[in-house]
Amino acid sequence: MQTENLIAIDVFCSNHNIEISFLNSLESAGMIEIIVFEQLGFVEHQQLPIIEKYIRLYYELDINLEGIEVITYLLEQIKAKQNKIVDLENKLRLYEA
Repeated sequence: MQTENLIAIDVFCSNHNIEISFLNSLESAGMIEIIVFEQLGFVEHQQLPIIEKYIRLYYELDINLEGIEVITYLLEQIKAKQNKIVDLENKLRLYEA
């Protein structure tokens, strides 16, 4: 298994001054994926922006995991609706021309 794109969760947590149990809670909720390799936990580097977003919501804004799940779901819905609006506007332009 290639570990070059993986970040050890203990190193990540110590750098961000957070508890490993927070990342374990995120994984239990299905919000991130922790890869276990040789009895160590890792996260893929592509997940870092979303994990850092969760950290800000949880530690800085004091939002619980359930609230973070709801916020994430609603933001995904908004993004999908915005993409649909752009698609419809583009189709409308074809008929206007």
